[in-house]
This record gives sequence, C-alpha cells and structure tokens, in this order.
Amino acid sequence: MKSGAQCAVYMLYYALVFLLVALIAGAFGFFALAGTAAWIAKVLFVVFLVAFLVSLITGRRPSV
Repeated sequence: MKSGAQCAVYMLYYALVFLLVALIAGAFGFFALAGTAAWIAKVLFVVFLVAFLVSLITGRRPSV
C-alpha cells in the first residue's frame, strides 16, 4: 500500500504531465485536446494542494 506522500507525488507528477500534453496539443492546434488536458491538470493540482494542506495541518506528531 502506498503512503500518502507517495500518492501526492504521483498526483503532482500526473498534473505536470497533463499540463505538458496541453501545451504541446495547443501548440499543434488541437485545442479541444489541449482544453481537456489543461482541465485534468488543474483538477489534479487542486487535489494535490488539498492533500498537501491536510497533511500539513494533521502532520506527524512525534511519539512520546
């Protein structure tokens, strides 16, 4: 089972991949594909930010 940090890294990785796909598709004129890929990248990035903020708030407490 993957830890929360590994899942967050994967989400950020895929957000950047979809952003790159959107940029390349837009450069070649595939605007529908570029829009869809950009939307997916935005959603994944927002999910990553929420997971990151939740992990910052909850954090790991040192065991006593």
